[in-house]
Parts: sequence; C-alpha cells; structure tokens
Amino acid sequence: MRRFLLVRDEDISGMSGTGHVAQGVEFWDGACVIRWMTEVRSTGIYNNVEEVEYVHGHEGRTRIEWIDGG
Repeated sequence: MRRFLLVRDEDISGMSGTGHVAQGVEFWDGACVIRWMTEVRSTGIYNNVEEVEYVHGHEGRTRIEWIDGG
C-alpha cells in the first residue's frame, strides 16, 4: 500500500478549503480510498488514482502528494 494526501491549492467549490484536505491509500491492485479531513467527513472508494484525480483534481487545483513514494 502507498499513502497519499490530497493537497488543494484553490477551493473552487468553497466546501473543502485549501491545504491538506484528504488522506488516501492506494492498494496493491491500484484501487484507492480517500478520507476527507473536512468538517463533514466522508470516505470515497475509487478504481485507481486517475479516477481520484479526475473527480477531485479540479483542473490541477488539487494534487496528490505521495507519502510513501510516488
């Protein structure tokens, strides 16, 4: 498993704020889980890291920062 953070540079939705907004993990088969660090906590499951970037990347305003290498 590899851990990562979602780092939001600009919050276009006004919901999550900026900085480290979610924690995530990528499993051996590429599946990913993210856990939001916002006031309203939720967990999302994705088939791969590309889906996480597609859904939450906000056209480059949010990036993945690998904790365990990238």
